[in-house]
Amino acid sequence: MGSGVRVGERLRAIRRQKGLSLHDVEARSGMEFKASVLGAYARGERAISVPRLLRLADIYDVPSDQLLPRLMEAEIDLGDETEVTAVDLMTRGFTIDLQRLHDLDEPETAILSRYATSIQLERQDFNGRLLTIRRDDLRELAAVLGRTVEELGKRFVALGLVADVKQR
Repeated sequence: MGSGVRVGERLRAIRRQKGLSLHDVEARSGMEFKASVLGAYARGERAISVPRLLRLADIYDVPSDQLLPRLMEAEIDLGDETEVTAVDLMTRGFTIDLQRLHDLDEPETAILSRYATSIQLERQDFNGRLLTIRRDDLRELAAVLGRTVEELGKRFVALGLVADVKQR
């Protein structure tokens, strides 16, 4: 597979993670990028210049290097999770509501926000709305915040940060 096709696949993946259609990007760019040209980039039928790639990174609000293909790609499941309890958080992790996180002004949220950003970069996950916090991530966060995993899980539920736990 050629590099143009891989770049195109990466552009498509980021656009979809952001929940944008080709026409949405066309509108966001002020008609700078036509939907048909974006489609040609995505299919690898047309090469994209570095300045235009950088401009797309701005439009998608992701670091420019994230638009370049990786050696190994992983599909990111953005589907709805089933309802879980705070106890389940310790065994399988949870999905965090990033928008809610950025709206809060609590001592823990600044640390969690920085940690979430580093996870997004590592996983190349830029949908901007939800992020899966895995069991190992939760253990590390608990250690950094000086809490047990159970205390931290319950605190995140209480703050309304856990997207897949219904508030009681």
